[in-house]
Amino acid sequence: MSKLEQIVRRLRSHDGDAFLGQHLIGLEKESLRVAMDGTLSQRPHPRALGAALTHPLITTDYSEAMLELITPPMSTASEALSMLCDIHKFVYDNIGEEILWSTSMPWSSS
Repeated sequence: MSKLEQIVRRLRSHDGDAFLGQHLIGLEKESLRVAMDGTLSQRPHPRALGAALTHPLITTDYSEAMLELITPPMSTASEALSMLCDIHKFVYDNIGEEILWSTSMPWSSS
């Protein structure tokens, strides 16, 4: 029996079904801001995206170029994905000539 199965069994034995039935879905997506030539952005966090460390939906992670897009907890996966799409569009509308790498760990041959 897997660890997850053990946890679910324990929750069910303590009326955890009610807890398991009440869930919310929140998503996070990390992307690096890069210049059009593919190099890591050296520009500061765009003002149009709000405060880098305190904005509830768009923050930075370990560097100013690393954006973290965060949805609030939503009732369904569809709502969470729609909200993430809206945040993503807003970011692209406000980062000028930069692009976002789809993964947070770029590969370099150098």
